[in-house]
Amino acid sequence: AAARATYERTRALAAGAGNERLLAVVEQNLGILEDIGGDTEAALARYRRALAVVEHAGDPRAAAMILSNIGLALAALGDPAAAEASFDRAAGIAAGLDDERTLAAVELNRAELLLERGALAEARRAVDRAHAIATRMGSRWRLAQAHRCYGILHREAGEPAAAEEHLARAVELARAAGDRLVEAEAESERGILHFRGGDNRRALRSLNRAHRLYTELGARRELADLDRRLDGLEETYLRVVQRWGEEIESIDGYTAGHCQRVAAYACALAAAVGFGGRDLAWIRMGAFLHDVGKTAVPGAILNKPGPLTPEEWVVMRAHAEAGARIVAELDFPWEVGPMVRNHHERWDGGGYPDGLAGEEIPLTARILCVADCYDALTTPRSYRPALAHAEALAVLADGAGCGFDPRLVAEFHRVVG
Repeated sequence: AAARATYERTRALAAGAGNERLLAVVEQNLGILEDIGGDTEAALARYRRALAVVEHAGDPRAAAMILSNIGLALAALGDPAAAEASFDRAAGIAAGLDDERTLAAVELNRAELLLERGALAEARRAVDRAHAIATRMGSRWRLAQAHRCYGILHREAGEPAAAEEHLARAVELARAAGDRLVEAEAESERGILHFRGGDNRRALRSLNRAHRLYTELGARRELADLDRRLDGLEETYLRVVQRWGEEIESIDGYTAGHCQRVAAYACALAAAVGFGGRDLAWIRMGAFLHDVGKTAVPGAILNKPGPLTPEEWVVMRAHAEAGARIVAELDFPWEVGPMVRNHHERWDGGGYPDGLAGEEIPLTARILCVADCYDALTTPRSYRPALAHAEALAVLADGAGCGFDPRLVAEFHRVVG
């Protein structure tokens, strides 16, 4: 809002002084603000006004850049033919001026559009042109962008090894150029690549690196559309952790749908006690991953049709620490680890693995403990039938103050009652 007000004041001054070049710059920046705010039609109108001004002022170099922005806006509005025409005009002007910097930007924007449309052969030609220009210029920044596009291209073509090679090169070049935004974008694309390849751990490592980079840029006010980028990233996160949770469930014959239900209960309870926004997304992820350590427990123990022996319980209980180690290796940007490690602690200190008591137990772990136990009680096991909703709530109430945080039990009763 402050930026918009400043630009509007500057626009009025530029118009009053008849300074067309400044007026065009202001209109273009106002268009960028509209784009960031999600109003692409308003952005397009701003860009077109800026284009009219620079064309009247006889500034073809500025016109080429504005036409490239117009192409991006038209692509976002679902008019690829008009977007292509705008890119063609921009490229023609830039080529006539021998302006390789602008020409490289136009070809990369064109490649992005073609990749979104699935026109891989045409996208490759656009990236090839951009890569050749960036190589002549010696621009590591543009080369990083080109390799990112190559990575997406190979991923969509079903060539994961080549995709990984190009995306790794994009990260390397972006770091060398000091461009953390392109580095974050490349890591995000790697996360999608690893997810599609079924490698949950590598997918989450890449997504975690991208998240940290985006957040750092946002904290330094170098990224205006941080929320939009994080929303897209968290969408991929949830797909990864949901699939991993389902894979964990597949080795335990008694927990089908457990992670999905526990995530829903945990988020409802967390929201009731004050969590909100992105914290709820991370709580959902922690809930999906809370039993990730069970991948280290033999199937014979997980699926034993009856009570476990003391020795088997030792092995089973080790899943909390194993899960915490797995999560720590992935370097999440939010404290998922305590949910995984401490969701079997008891309010009276009799739980595991650390014997924490009361408020020593992280709040998120206490929330997860209630949600997890409720779902376990209402799910049938080989050695007992499922309890009815009211019976499960009664068990939780009996355990309030010894097994569970009494405040959370009361709140959970209100939420699901």
